[in-house]
Amino acid sequence: MFSKKKETLQIDPQQRELYEHARKRVIQKKRLFQHFIVFAVGSVFFAILNLAFGYGKDITFFGVSWSVVAIICWFFLLAIHFCNVWLFSTFMGQEWSDRQMERLITKQKEEIALIQKDVDLMYPKEELIKKKEEFIKGKTSEIVGELKATKNMVTMIAAAGENNALGKDNDLVWHLPDDFKRFKSLTSGHNIIMGRKTFETFPKLLPNRVHIVITRNTSYQAEGAIVVHTIEDALEVAKGDAQPFIIGGGEIYTMGMDHSDCIELTRVHESFDADAFFPEIDTEIWKLEKEEFHDIDEKHKYPFTYLTYKRR
Repeated sequence: MFSKKKETLQIDPQQRELYEHARKRVIQKKRLFQHFIVFAVGSVFFAILNLAFGYGKDITFFGVSWSVVAIICWFFLLAIHFCNVWLFSTFMGQEWSDRQMERLITKQKEEIALIQKDVDLMYPKEELIKKKEEFIKGKTSEIVGELKATKNMVTMIAAAGENNALGKDNDLVWHLPDDFKRFKSLTSGHNIIMGRKTFETFPKLLPNRVHIVITRNTSYQAEGAIVVHTIEDALEVAKGDAQPFIIGGGEIYTMGMDHSDCIELTRVHESFDADAFFPEIDTEIWKLEKEEFHDIDEKHKYPFTYLTYKRR
């Protein structure tokens, strides 16, 4: 009940402003009338002192009696007060101030429009939009690059024939010493992910590498290696490595194709009879960034090329 009554007494801001203005004007006029009365009474008092009682007859300013000078000064102050109340407040009041402000704002808008016109001539809008888009694109690429830099780069490394042959009976069908050296150089210090059959072809653990073995057999154990059961689990184990390598065999390469960022492939230029194959490389997804050819020599029976693919 009380709150409703309180709401009905509220005054909106515009009405309050008008009320405050009216109140100030009333106070100004009241003070002017007081000033006038004091002036009138004071002037009569000075005249009586000077003319009737002779007080201060000998005091003059440039030959004019002091009482006349005092009344003139007092009248001057009264005139200023009068002008302030009736002239300045009327002709240079709030409305006058508002008009001046509007004129200044209009003038400033015109100046801004002229500046904008000059800017448009020097830098056409289409060009600015293009530069803005290029800047945003550049920043986006930079951010994406930074994000990629913080994410590890999963790399598949393999040697495959022209028909994608990897090997037969869990063994290679060629001998390429330089390719073995390259494999060691690239994978040393990293996690290597492989299937159980590939792991079992090793006579011993490869030095300076973390071995991660994928198998469906939940009871499988591999001394010195980490055993997991999915490619996702293997990559989770290797997430602390900047560049973990998937090293085979064929089924693991197929699973790893969707998870990899890079392929280091040694293409052996010959077709072989095999029972394990590397998956086809889709050039719509993968871009060849580097290739290095090696011909036949006394140590290498087949020519081969090192190919580096990056995901587009």
